Amino acid sequence: MTADRRPGLRSESVRQANLTSILRDLHLGGAASRSELVARTGLTRSSVGALVGELVQAGLAVEERAISDGSPGRPSPVITADTVGNVVVALEVAVDFIAGALVGLGGTVLATRRVDRHRDRGSVDETVRDLVDLTRQLERMHDRPVEPIGVGVAVVGLVRRSENVVAIAPNLGWRDVPLGDLLVDALAYGAPITLANDADLAALAETRRGVAIGIDDVVFVSGEVGVGGGIVSGGRSIIGRAGFAGEVGHMSVNPDGHRCRCGSRGCWETEVGEGSLLRRADRPADAGRAGVEAVLADAAAGDAGALRALAEEARWLAVGLGGLVNVFNPQMVVFGGFFGRLYPFIIDNVRDELRQRALDVTASELLIVPSALGLDGPLVGAAELAFEHLLADPLGAMLAHHRDLPA
Repeated sequence: MTADRRPGLRSESVRQANLTSILRDLHLGGAASRSELVARTGLTRSSVGALVGELVQAGLAVEERAISDGSPGRPSPVITADTVGNVVVALEVAVDFIAGALVGLGGTVLATRRVDRHRDRGSVDETVRDLVDLTRQLERMHDRPVEPIGVGVAVVGLVRRSENVVAIAPNLGWRDVPLGDLLVDALAYGAPITLANDADLAALAETRRGVAIGIDDVVFVSGEVGVGGGIVSGGRSIIGRAGFAGEVGHMSVNPDGHRCRCGSRGCWETEVGEGSLLRRADRPADAGRAGVEAVLADAAAGDAGALRALAEEARWLAVGLGGLVNVFNPQMVVFGGFFGRLYPFIIDNVRDELRQRALDVTASELLIVPSALGLDGPLVGAAELAFEHLLADPLGAMLAHHRDLPA
């Protein structure tokens, strides 16, 4: 490489990074004037002006004159992400439902649908067909042809992200499923498809769109049929070498406990979650969400058996959380899914138990909060995952999407 080429390469890298900074700010922070973008990104006014122009030409941003508020002078133009022209498909595969959404740049949800499925309908072929059917329904709900720039998929299982393979999903009975490749062929979009664990994506969603915005150290735990977790440390998601980090449901917490679907014994998800609560409340193990809601209704009415079941659930939840809090020292723990619904009934017991199981220095200022996104967390995270390649390289991603861009 010759010396006279290096400054050009460095300059191009800086330009790409600055385009990324502005587009990411519009995507996550919403509409802004050029002056506000200067303040939010730290770039110069002239740089912001030139970069906004490039994003507008590329079809990634829209610049419109703001409505006057009556103050002297002309109002500054307002820049927004081009939501309508830049759409991703977000999909979620859970044990007893699938969900999907069309999401525009900037996080605007354009269409969404959730479909309950019998827990026996979990084969790979059935799931792919159901996801395609769901996606076509979303397309019909939209008012223009859907040409997504990406597809993000949240899966209740361990995902090898580099290969888009579901390595193991015990609660679905899957092992080494190339779901990414199967969906590429079945959806036939020509857009990149990216898979990740549902709890990892829910944690990402909470830090970008939910209760943990601005929090750099977060532990997210959710429970339904199984227990999932996502870890954010120093503002970065911890996914591990192969993408399996955060699989907290399979921490061993009770050597004498129940056999887990993964083949081990005493995993955390055998002691907390939908099944354990129903078992402790003397309800049928297959009563599902309706059974859980019945237990919560009984607890709200003061039923002693339901309250005891919830107290035991809280104790075992604190057993696992104590270790996570000591290891990761989070500022916030977010309860998602099933745990979010239990939160009002168990939080006091969880805090009391956690004081006995976590170091004072890690637990004394810890925030424990319910998810702001609820069941939609993994789907919101899947959309963010699908946008990531565009945010990382706006013009390069648009070129790959076969858009006509200025030279």
